[in-house]
Amino acid sequence: MRNRRTSGRTKAMSSIAFIGLGVMGSPMAVHLANAGHDVTGYNITPNKYGPLKEAGGSSADSIAEAVSGAEIVCVMVPDSPDVRDVLTGEDGVFAHAKPNALIIDFSSIRPDVTIELAEEASEKGYRLLDAPVSGGEAGAKNAALSIMVGGSAEDFAAAAEVFDHVGKTVVHVGPSGAGQTVKAANQLIVAANIQALSEAVVFVESYGVDVEAALEVLGGGLAGSAVLNQKRSNMLNRSFDPGFRIDLHHKDLGIVTAAARESGVVVPVGSLLAQLMAAARAQGDGGLDHSALLRGVERLSGRSTT
Repeated sequence: MRNRRTSGRTKAMSSIAFIGLGVMGSPMAVHLANAGHDVTGYNITPNKYGPLKEAGGSSADSIAEAVSGAEIVCVMVPDSPDVRDVLTGEDGVFAHAKPNALIIDFSSIRPDVTIELAEEASEKGYRLLDAPVSGGEAGAKNAALSIMVGGSAEDFAAAAEVFDHVGKTVVHVGPSGAGQTVKAANQLIVAANIQALSEAVVFVESYGVDVEAALEVLGGGLAGSAVLNQKRSNMLNRSFDPGFRIDLHHKDLGIVTAAARESGVVVPVGSLLAQLMAAARAQGDGGLDHSALLRGVERLSGRSTT
């Protein structure tokens, strides 16, 4: 386990390319720039560079430009095809990064795709770690992410200068693909917690209970969880601005159910959650925070959603 030890601005240690400056990637890149690294960002839409530039970083017009000369390449994009395009595309990392560059993929993708890309990276003279994260937008902003890392122990150690500035709990969980497998398990647990919390909120509301008081006492007992702490205000205020979108959690639960089938294990709760997440998307909630599963419980209960 590696915990975050440093803060503030220190001497620049590495040149870093950061591909993907969305809700999660932008604050992570900012932390690295604030720590003294020379960070060049690239995002498919060009209106995301403000925070990184304010922190002393720079922008590039292409992946090729961003990774040119970079010692470390960080990737944070939505899905398996996106990672494949970033790494293997004509403008991609494998075609333009310097030899022996360390590639850290913070995206959440299929374990089998990660293993395939790690093999290709090795063949081309690169080092690839799968390092998906948990903690949502708040964790990214506070540099308090939980990071589950797959790859070699040597590469994990080499990535410490990045992990130390974006994560709080950083654990090497095994070889390539292991990080993605653990992240899939994480997403199963998180979805189950959100769904149970949603059902509990609608349940106590139906009896006229003070929901804020109920969540306070539930949070202090065995029912307490990081999900309850982070999502209680969303549910109390019916405010579902995305910290982590239902669209992305739907993708992750698809990874869970597919990987479980391939390994021959059963995930009955996971399968139900995947259906509930798909139903939320079908009702137009895909762009909302995953705490908006509450809206699905309200619909099933015949109660109006707001």
